Amino acid sequence: MFEISFKSFFLIFKSMKVDYIIVGFGLAGMSFVKRLEDNNKSFIVYENSSQTSSNVAGGVYNPVVLKRFTPVWQGTEQLKLALPFYKEIEKKFNTVYDFKIPTYRIFKSIEEQNNWFAASDKPKLSSYMDVNIITKKYNGIIAKSGFGKLNHTGRIDTKSLLSDYKAHLKKEDLIYLESFDYTGIEFLEDGVKYKGVSASKIVFCEGYGMHKNPFFKDLPMNEAKGELLTIHAPELDVDFLIKAAVFVLPLGNHYYKVGATFNWHDKTLHPSQEGRDELIEKLESFITVPYKIIEQTAGIRPTVKDRRPLVGIHEKYGQLAILNGLGTRGVMIAPKVSLELYKHIENGSALDPESDIKRFKKA
Repeated sequence: MFEISFKSFFLIFKSMKVDYIIVGFGLAGMSFVKRLEDNNKSFIVYENSSQTSSNVAGGVYNPVVLKRFTPVWQGTEQLKLALPFYKEIEKKFNTVYDFKIPTYRIFKSIEEQNNWFAASDKPKLSSYMDVNIITKKYNGIIAKSGFGKLNHTGRIDTKSLLSDYKAHLKKEDLIYLESFDYTGIEFLEDGVKYKGVSASKIVFCEGYGMHKNPFFKDLPMNEAKGELLTIHAPELDVDFLIKAAVFVLPLGNHYYKVGATFNWHDKTLHPSQEGRDELIEKLESFITVPYKIIEQTAGIRPTVKDRRPLVGIHEKYGQLAILNGLGTRGVMIAPKVSLELYKHIENGSALDPESDIKRFKKA
């Protein structure tokens, strides 16, 4: 029997109607797509793989700013949504993406120990920050003042998650691996049309590619290049994330991810010698065992000047929405803001004023 796919049917008849068009498939796009699937909404995705921040991210989640021992913005609320969100995807694809790993913060001084004690008494932090200083010596780690242990932290394997989800969309003929042409949008009274596809809304989840988007390019987003190393250190044997000048994240079998840099000037996606040297210098300030560099990766983080995401509807074109600016904590933020945007579009629920792009409306 001759079978024809949904996508092939569209190509033959050049006409299709969906609820949503999604542009970009990093953490933001994936999270919004899951909301659509959960609610039986129809959609197609356009993805050109030009943005790599989600794929090269460390994927670490924790609700504490370890530089100052303060709560992450909405960290507890984000994790309450994020962890069940990723658990559902694990069940969907019958695999594991969420790896529970405690975080050990190396103290530089007794003063930092005291600051840790003071912070651990705060209601928002007490369930995460262990009050006992860890004095155990670990081979190859310099920690003269000990460690502070952070519980209920971990990492999401974003690369595998996005790869598996993209494969799922390919199988269902729901993703087009091509660049989106903004000039091809035709605005209708009750939606939009693009290359024969009619939709109620287009949601742009393009990362730093937003700067090429004529409808949202004026929003104040900056790009911060981040670079990571993957190393093999046979003599380093820890099952926790080490946080010091950089983080050292265990991947298993004595492989570790080391990161990350922040470069506000280099906008290329290529790993640099400068980034490599910086990571090596910082790593060797507290790690003394030999290691081999296996891989160096780079990506551009979409960051906003007030360190809040960009969520909302275009002021003039109500058919267009944006979900962007997740910054360094995308695995925590994406599930929450994707739900808020979905409810805003479908039910008229108010957006969080701290995330809503209306906060940048010109006076």
